[in-house]
Order: sequence, then C-alpha cells, then structure tokens
Amino acid sequence: MSDYTTTAASGVTAPTARLEPDAIGVAQDTVIGMASSAPAASVGLTLGALAAATAYGSGPIIIITAIPMLIIANAYRRLNLWNANCGASFEWVGRAVNPYLGFLTGWLMIAAYVIATVSGVEVLGPNVLAVFGSNANSTASDILIGTVVGLVMLVIAVVGIKITARTQVAMAVVEYAILIGLSIAGLFFIGSHAHTVHFTTGWLSPLGVAGKGSAVAGFLTAVFAFTGWDGTLYVNEEVKHRRVNPGRAAIIAVGLLAVIYTLSIVGLQGVLSPAKLAIANNNGTVLTAAAQAIGGGFWAKAMALSLCLSVIATTGTGIVLSARIVYGMASYRVLPEFLSNVSRRFATPVAASVIVGLLIVILSAVYYLITSVQGAFTDIVYIVGLLFVIFYVLTACATLAYYRRRLMSSWQNAISLGFLPAAAAVFLTWIFVRSLQTAPWTQRWSLIGILLAGIVLMFYARFGLKSSFFKMPLESEPAES
Repeated sequence: MSDYTTTAASGVTAPTARLEPDAIGVAQDTVIGMASSAPAASVGLTLGALAAATAYGSGPIIIITAIPMLIIANAYRRLNLWNANCGASFEWVGRAVNPYLGFLTGWLMIAAYVIATVSGVEVLGPNVLAVFGSNANSTASDILIGTVVGLVMLVIAVVGIKITARTQVAMAVVEYAILIGLSIAGLFFIGSHAHTVHFTTGWLSPLGVAGKGSAVAGFLTAVFAFTGWDGTLYVNEEVKHRRVNPGRAAIIAVGLLAVIYTLSIVGLQGVLSPAKLAIANNNGTVLTAAAQAIGGGFWAKAMALSLCLSVIATTGTGIVLSARIVYGMASYRVLPEFLSNVSRRFATPVAASVIVGLLIVILSAVYYLITSVQGAFTDIVYIVGLLFVIFYVLTACATLAYYRRRLMSSWQNAISLGFLPAAAAVFLTWIFVRSLQTAPWTQRWSLIGILLAGIVLMFYARFGLKSSFFKMPLESEPAES
C-alpha cells in the first residue's frame, strides 16, 4: 500500500515522498513534538497565571486539559494511518472535508508556528545573559543573540533531520533534568520554609483552595501550554514506520507533557509568596525567581539555562516543522512550487527552510528595532494559541468526516472515531469562544487579519497558481465489511 494516493476520478495525483525515509525513530520524534511545546518556557509563562486563576488547583486542571489533547492526538494518529504526509491536517481536512478549508488549515498551521517561534526568540537574549550573570542586556545584544541562534538552528535544519533530532535530544536531556529536578526540590522546599504557600488538599481540587479558583480561567491557560505536540506529524516522511510511529509519538508527547507540566507547576507554584509570585510573573522571571529561592544564584542560572535551551529548541523545531508544512503545501502548488524543492545532498526542503528561518530572524529583529511594532506583535502572540485550537478542531472534524462510515460498525469505533473527537472539538471550541470573549479588540482584529490574509492567499492559490488541490474529490474510508 503506497503512502500517497492517486485520485483517479479527477486525474489529480498526490505528491510522492521525497525526504529522507526512516531517518529517526519514535523516541526522537517524540522529543521533537515536546520541544515544539517548549516545556520550560511554557511553564514560565503559565505558572503564575495558573496559580492565581485556580487558587493553586493547577494540577487537576492540567490533568483534565490533557484528556482532550490526548483525544485530538489520537485523531492525528488515525488520520496519519490513512495518509502520512508533511502537510498533515492541511491535506487531511482538504481531502476529507473541503479543499478550501484545508488550505486555510495549512495557513493557520504555518502562521501559528512562525509566530510562536518568533515570540520565543524575542525573550532569548535576557535569559542567555542571565546564564552568564549579566543583566546588561540591550537591543543590540538581543538582536545579535536571536540572529545567531536563528541562523545556527537554520543550518542544522538544512543539514538534515538526523542532526536536528540529535540536537533536540541533547538539549531536552539538560532542559528537562533542570526543570524536573528543581520542581521536585520545590515540593520539599515549601514544606520546610516560611513565607511559602504550603500544600493543602485544596491543591487537589480543580476549584483550588477553599473553592476560590476558576476552572474556566485555568482551562484557558492550560490549553495553550499544551499546543505544539502535533509537530511529531510534520516530520512523518522521515520517521521509521511513518504511518504508525508519528501518531504514537504525538500521544506519548502529550502524556509526557502532562507529567512535566503537572510536576513543574505544582512543585514550583508555592515556592514564592503570592505577592512575590505576582511580581515575578509580571516581570517574566517566575522560574528564575523560584530557583533563586530554592537554591540561590547557581540554581537561578541553571533555570535560566533550561529556559534558554527550551527557546533554542523550539526555534529549531519551529524552522523544521514550518518548513515541512510549507513543503507539503507547495508540493500541491498551493504555494510557489520552488518551496517544494528538496536538496539531493541533505534530503531536506532547503528552500522552505531558508525562507522560514530568515523570516523568523528578520521578524525578531524588526520587533526589537521598531517600538511601534512591539504592541501589535504582542497582540498577535496572545492569540497564537487560538490558531492551534482552530486547526486542532478542524483535524477532529476531518477524523469524523473520513471515518464516518465506520462509526456504526462497532461501539468501539463509535466512541473512538465519533463521540470522543466530537467531544474534544466541542471542548476546544468552547475554549476558543471564551478566549475571544475575554480578549481585547486589538487581539480579535489580529486574528481576523490572519484569517483574511489566508483567504487572499487561498484565492491566489486557486486562480493564480491554478493548483489542482482544489479539484480533488472528497474521500472517506469505506465501511467495514
């Protein structure tokens, strides 16, 4: 059975795989997906907000949030069994639901990964300097550090997926060891030091201590911390047993992220007093402040190193994954065809990688240089999680559409291919709506602008590039005999 199918009814042939086959295993793919979520950076961004919103009931909130994420990850797994390709949801939604909606899905995937990567690079400079005990960061140093990191990770991305995976594994070992080690130390610290928030049974409730927490606010924050694990699917052409392993890696990545997030946030949320936690959260120094309280300056620098590695890792995966999504879409000529070129020497989408990598470097520099851009970009960053939520929901819909004839074949299929994806999609749609309700209009307009840009590109792909993708008939799996 081929990994790519031909739709004979329309005369349109899906592109063949051209990247390096069987280059990485499921463990390396899992690390890539986790790195895309940037665990240390995500904990740093959400720790203070979750503790405040949930009244220290963040642990149960994270665990509950992991459930729909696991369901969506399983939807990715099932669709990858049907069609393993770098475009993933772009092609799945396009071929199972609607090709125009498929294009918009792909556009949202690219936008989400590029924006998320730039948002990480912009905070890299201060943390790199903190590792060396310096607070004298400037615009010039921030640009220099961000540019060097971006170009180095671009070179690694171009050279090949094997060196990318090895680099990600090496960084992950250090990043996770520091984060998890200090989180465990934090659990012991709060039990033996004054001026900390001691553990109570309220920490085990989604409503927090004395029922003062807001589960809704907690879910809004926790969902966005999980985004990015789907990166395991965009390198599926290069994974061993590429129909099976990328989906497995996605499920494993979500499970491990749930463990890391629960342990880290529960272990560190009580280290600082509520007042100090709020101040550190506003300053973006929650993790280093907690590490300073636990073990002094050395461990504060160690935590800064963990944050740096988290951002560097997500910069690397941001380039790799975005480039492969672009490559997958360009293979159908919904983007300029040169972006689907593959290097014979490295077996990587060099053109797409260079364009994405340079775009990230340039956008990061523009952010630092032009003050007026910073406010607008901050609004865009705040809605990047919503972009992930949209294409997660669309992927669940693609699962329902493609496997619809199986739903009544057994109760197991009815649950796993029908009820659960639908329930997860409803939950994420609720998160999307509630987030928009609380978002200022500047952020809403940012989302509208991204969607409008996608619509313009969609019509260019259809009528300018004359892509055959929009002529492909919809597909579904036949009913089981």
